Amino acid sequence: MKRLFAALVALLLAPACLAVGPYLAGSSMPAGDLPALMGRVEQKLRDDGFAVVGRHLPPGLPQHGSVIVTDPALNQAARKAGGTAVLATAIRIGVKSDGSVSYMNPDYWGRAYLRDGFAGAEPALRSVRARLAHALGEGAAFGGDVPEADLPGYRYMIGMERIDSMRNELASFTSFGEALKTVRANLAKGVGGTSAVYEVVLPEAKLAVIGVAMNDPETGEGWWAGKIGPDHVAALPYEIYLIDGKAYALYGRYRIALSWPALGMGQFMRIARAPDLIHETLARVAGAAAR
Repeated sequence: MKRLFAALVALLLAPACLAVGPYLAGSSMPAGDLPALMGRVEQKLRDDGFAVVGRHLPPGLPQHGSVIVTDPALNQAARKAGGTAVLATAIRIGVKSDGSVSYMNPDYWGRAYLRDGFAGAEPALRSVRARLAHALGEGAAFGGDVPEADLPGYRYMIGMERIDSMRNELASFTSFGEALKTVRANLAKGVGGTSAVYEVVLPEAKLAVIGVAMNDPETGEGWWAGKIGPDHVAALPYEIYLIDGKAYALYGRYRIALSWPALGMGQFMRIARAPDLIHETLARVAGAAAR
């Protein structure tokens, strides 16, 4: 009976053991000037082989910033997997003026974005996690727990979007080059109150991901991220991604929920306008309004 009871307990606890959180806490630094702290983080990441591709200071969240890096081995895995795997090539690290550091959990985001390509990318993802831990320290996971098996087809609740939702599409072009040129040009113009933060382009695979700062105080990320938890600053910035001749952005009811999976429905309702506002802004960046 004791063995049977132990087996039942283990079976009940197994799903919890297989859950994974979206962020990992790094080692804290002394509080200080935020750009200077971000510079220290960037140097640590370079020392561990990462390429720094951008930094982000979200308007309306003056004590929060993020550094974005990429990794050659992970980029190669994304080339092989194709499609939404390109989203995994941008690794975001959150930095706060109080000295706290956090970063994306490669296991969580890799399962969500690489999906069927996760197994092939797992060695690269393990290397990324080990080097992030070496550079920045590795503390507890936070932000919520999602079962590993749920991440490839994740959605917050029935009826909401998944990663392959048709609502993600922003615009269609004659070629990958035209798509990339259009997005770059509109970000340079500041269309919709936006600006470019970073880009990772894999031209031979016709894939790209481009980080977009949404700076408008009424429609940008500052108001909605501030309402639901800026400690998740490693969720920012939002992004446009290109696959061949199409531009996409993950619809907010997927992207925000994936980034803040522990939030209750009441908290999400506080930013109910955000998914459509984000989509409209990024559609303008993709040139959809003019097409």
